[in-house]
Amino acid sequence: MSSILIVNGPNLNLLGERQPEIYGSDRLSDIETLARQRARGHGLEIEFMQSNHEGKLVDAIQAATARHDGIVINPAAYTHTSVALVDALSAAKLPVIEVHLSNIYRREPFRAHSYISKVAQGVICGLGITGYALAIDALAEIFRARMS
Repeated sequence: MSSILIVNGPNLNLLGERQPEIYGSDRLSDIETLARQRARGHGLEIEFMQSNHEGKLVDAIQAATARHDGIVINPAAYTHTSVALVDALSAAKLPVIEVHLSNIYRREPFRAHSYISKVAQGVICGLGITGYALAIDALAEIFRARMS
């Protein structure tokens, strides 16, 4: 059975409380529930994690190569700053889908730049938690294409 690592960056543990006008009222646990349901529908397993610490995210991505077939990542603020995450994702050599709850291109100018996009197969932004479900759909399609 194929498996996906879903990585969530800093402050996403505050979803539902922090700026709901931007990020919505759903909590991280709601995203995890949605992701598990969507993955199950594709016959996929997921590991879901969040950390406010860049090194923990890097460690999880590095470990993914031995356990997972793809990565969904919402790097949050590290989108715009983390060469370390880019290097880890690049070294993992797994398909990556980048997700953002808000439309990063409609916000402050610095948010429109993503280091992560350079190593991602696709980027989904501005669709709220639905973006996670779409990212799982995309990886499921990538996995199916590899099998045929």
